[in-house]
Amino acid sequence: MILNLIGCDMTDSTPLNKPDIKIGTSGYSYEDWRGAFYPPDLPANKMLEYYTRYFQAVELNATYYTIPKINTFQRLAEKTPAQFEFIVKVHQETTHRRKENDKVIRQLLEAVKPLIDHNKLHGFLAQFPYSFKNNEENRRYLVQTKNLLGDHPMFVEFRNYTWLSSPLHDFLKENNMGYVNVDEPRLKGLLPKQDLVTNKIGYIRMHGRNEKDWWDGQGSARYDYEYNEPELKEWLIHISNILKKTFKSYIFFNNHPTGKAVKNAEQMMEILKSQLP
Repeated sequence: MILNLIGCDMTDSTPLNKPDIKIGTSGYSYEDWRGAFYPPDLPANKMLEYYTRYFQAVELNATYYTIPKINTFQRLAEKTPAQFEFIVKVHQETTHRRKENDKVIRQLLEAVKPLIDHNKLHGFLAQFPYSFKNNEENRRYLVQTKNLLGDHPMFVEFRNYTWLSSPLHDFLKENNMGYVNVDEPRLKGLLPKQDLVTNKIGYIRMHGRNEKDWWDGQGSARYDYEYNEPELKEWLIHISNILKKTFKSYIFFNNHPTGKAVKNAEQMMEILKSQLP
């Protein structure tokens, strides 16, 4: 069956052009991708250039752990094609510790200026932990964080089921925040598959369904999962719904151990190519 994946603006019913959907991975610089994706002898400083042969966008997740200096982002901007797109993950101080948010956001904005100058920064990802629940204090914090990021798109990922409340859509829309739909294990307290759009840009993150290691797995173990084709196709109806409400959408695979993210991202590309009119 061929799904109609052509986008349509649901607010004024004006059809959009061919859907702009970017598929990529969460991070690209992984040593265990050698042999699975990168040539075994490829220098680390050539990984991004190699990555851009296959993908048009990437989530930079190293910024969650430390904020690189501005010259690092200058090199990233210079190494990538003109139309390549970066989504930058905010530092863990912003999402997890939440003590010096002003300081770390200013530092991040200063560092990514080369991406901004090259028109390659397309937003910030804020991935909040399971402990970040839906309450008034945390909603105020989200607004404060968006204000600190200014006009740059901010995409918010929640892990706690309390954010499934019905007023969330209006809250995010009113404050111009994007919503991150997720695929993750079907465990109590986590979020299900959705197709929520709050700022005309669709966003999906595929984390894998490793139930065994989700809560207690060490390091990247929780993301050690390879999707099969039927599991990827489960998302077709949700992707279709997202494309009908957006002018651009992203799908990023975070199941990165041993290159599984790359394999599944390429599979999803092929699936969508066969489904697009």
